[in-house]
Amino acid sequence: MAANSDIHRTVDAVWRIESARLIASLTRLVRDVGLAEDLAQGALVAALEQWPQTGIPDKPGAWLLVTARHRAVDQIRRNVRLERKTEQMGRDLELEQELAVSKLDLDSPEDMGDDLLRLIFISCHPILPKAARLALTLRLLGGLTTDEIARAFLVPEPTIAQRIVRAKRTLSEARIPFEAPVGPERASRLSSVLEVLYLVFNEGYSATSGDEWMRPALCADALRLGRGLAELIPNEPEVHGLVALMEIQASRLHARIGPAGEAIPLLEQNRGRWDQLLIQRGFAALIRAEAIGGALGPYRLQAAIAACHAQARNPEDTNWERISALYDALVQVAPSPIVELNRAVAIGMAFGPAAGLEIVDTLISEPSLKSYHLLPGVRGDLLAKLGRFNEACEEFKQAAELTRNVRERELLLGRIATIVK
Repeated sequence: MAANSDIHRTVDAVWRIESARLIASLTRLVRDVGLAEDLAQGALVAALEQWPQTGIPDKPGAWLLVTARHRAVDQIRRNVRLERKTEQMGRDLELEQELAVSKLDLDSPEDMGDDLLRLIFISCHPILPKAARLALTLRLLGGLTTDEIARAFLVPEPTIAQRIVRAKRTLSEARIPFEAPVGPERASRLSSVLEVLYLVFNEGYSATSGDEWMRPALCADALRLGRGLAELIPNEPEVHGLVALMEIQASRLHARIGPAGEAIPLLEQNRGRWDQLLIQRGFAALIRAEAIGGALGPYRLQAAIAACHAQARNPEDTNWERISALYDALVQVAPSPIVELNRAVAIGMAFGPAAGLEIVDTLISEPSLKSYHLLPGVRGDLLAKLGRFNEACEEFKQAAELTRNVRERELLLGRIATIVK
């Protein structure tokens, strides 16, 4: 018999792997994502209580599902109303029949895939505020606890708990059907799903605040969910585009920080530390996206930009003219001040800092970038390349004041120290 600590580690690992599929399957049965999560959590508690005595079952995921389904039947029986007794008894029989055919295993891969797809679209439903979508996605699909989500985003745990409770209540009150949309509705809802996954990844790749520049666990969660989505929706090029983008970006994680945790910018990274397996996986996903065809979307374009960096053995080998052309296309497809700022960087690298600065200066009065630290950061870099060092220092100081990330602040202040030497 394994020690209790080993059992608890195993339960935690099983939960991380199986929780999304478990909640998805239960949601199909009870038609309430909040109740489904409660039932899944109840099965988890049962595992923590029983497995230390009985040992870990051969199929722990199936054990959790069967246990949760039994609890679903019991709860429905307890809550049944007299006037709906006949209808509910029929529902009980339906649930019990499903239990009988799934005693030893989870639903078939096809059924589970359908359930998981439905859960992804529910947790990222546009009816929810963006912050709620992020929290609910990480809770239901990432298997993270409320405390883990709160620590990842440096938000008080009660705030995250409230967001999750409100999100589940909103979905329940709006009677959002447990189904994956099709046709034009899928296209509109899919954009929300992809946005949430990329926001999670970006928060892991460049943390908005805190003492660390990155939170790799968030990148891993987003990448795992993206890969799963690509399996569930294999004919959507933008899904593969997002996966390609995340794979290639994730390949740089080990090279983005130094021995003391200090931030290392892209052009200063040791490219020998880039993960070649992730790069190859990213290229393969990009090829799949291109094979499907269709109009180029924002994720395919960003993945193509990331691929340009991955193909350059040294910074000086980077094809900045192609990158700037890709940014030109991205501005047309997904116009935003941040995309325009990134385009300015590429233009500056391809055609000289004066050309990049000209674009940046048009963004100074942009309200949405008023508190965005990368605007003065980019401007400071371009000014330094032009030899306007005093102005550059002022920009770096402003950027350092605006950022809430300690490591990024150190990087920006370090640029000042380099200039004034």
